Amino acid sequence: MSDVIIFTDGASKGNPGKGGWGAIVADREKVRELGGSEANTTNNRMELQAVYEALAYTATLSTDHIDIYLDSSYVMNGARSWGSGWRRNGWITSTKQPVLNRDLWEPMLDLIDTIEAPIKWINVGGHVGIAGNERVDVIASDSALGKAVELYDGPRAAYTVDISNVTFDEKKQKEKSDSRARAKLKAYSYVSEVDGKVEVHKTWGECEARVRGKKARFKKAVSAEEEKGIVRDFS
Repeated sequence: MSDVIIFTDGASKGNPGKGGWGAIVADREKVRELGGSEANTTNNRMELQAVYEALAYTATLSTDHIDIYLDSSYVMNGARSWGSGWRRNGWITSTKQPVLNRDLWEPMLDLIDTIEAPIKWINVGGHVGIAGNERVDVIASDSALGKAVELYDGPRAAYTVDISNVTFDEKKQKEKSDSRARAKLKAYSYVSEVDGKVEVHKTWGECEARVRGKKARFKKAVSAEEEKGIVRDFS
């Protein structure tokens, strides 16, 4: 038996919209890429589908340890902790609501129960320079767009994606972390530019109504000073 390494990702063009999923499953000797698409789905459903398909294939292999690299906190938390509570509570959440995507969660959690090898879940964060993560992102995104994707199935020695290197680009990770932190900040205003005319909006609804369906630029400002800078840049 040998260790297995898995990378998974899901994508949707619109949420809901056209979706795709991708996975890489590799042991010491062989690599198989998996992928698929759905006409109308969500990003979370595609993330779930990718993990389920990867684990279903892995269940056919002889392995004594599984590492899963993914960028979905939703899937990782559900698999590691939330799922047991959902089952105990009859698939009702802590807020007394039906669990979303139960039709995917239930078979996946059942599948995990049948896998004897320990599973290590690793949240890598998307687009931080990890080759395996970048590859499954391409498979998922291209599948969602209906593009033909050539999926590798062959010896690991001939696989051109460096899946053994899971170090990440620290600059990319910091940029992503900073972007997430900024997204959580309360908006001071929103600035939009349409056909050369710049306007300032107090709410996102006002800004969205102006830019929707148009060739436009828009950005959130978190302070009066930043608002002035965005207006200057857009002008």
